[in-house]
Amino acid sequence: MSSTVGSMKNVKIFVLYLMENVGKPLDFVTLNDIVMQTDYIMYLDFAEAFHKMLDDDLIAEAGVVEGDTVYEITERGRNVAETLHSDILSSILDKSLAAALRYLDFKQRGIEGKCRTARREDGRYELYCELSERGEIIYSTTLVVDSADRANRMKENFYDRPEVIYRGVHAMLAGNMNFLFDD
Repeated sequence: MSSTVGSMKNVKIFVLYLMENVGKPLDFVTLNDIVMQTDYIMYLDFAEAFHKMLDDDLIAEAGVVEGDTVYEITERGRNVAETLHSDILSSILDKSLAAALRYLDFKQRGIEGKCRTARREDGRYELYCELSERGEIIYSTTLVVDSADRANRMKENFYDRPEVIYRGVHAMLAGNMNFLFDD
């Protein structure tokens, strides 16, 4: 077990807590994506816990949406989540739920990210990132960086959490992140 939350029991509680608080059925990929938003759970631990939760009747199939089987928390799963969620630090659960809800908001709005890098004639690299909502560009930026490695790391970060970058840029431009600036 290599997940930060510890035991398989805690992995299940973590997933059940998120499912309970998201409040709607989710397909396996989306559920995995919301669990992975904060790095508290490793993928293999999640996959193992998911199948055990199905076997233990903590979650159940709720139907098919757009060709994907969706799962919901059962009454038994709700009881487990409500009774045992205090076994995990509330700050971990709060942070994870906030990240999950941000991710779902982006997914439901149909926001898609694109990011590419290109070497410039001067040897530096250009990083171009864009977010589109239903085909309309809602954010784009181009940065020039000193190396391919830095550009590729930035590209990975953009794809890992585009909603965080988008909200961060909004907050900075609105002046809501003054802690970043020296006085």
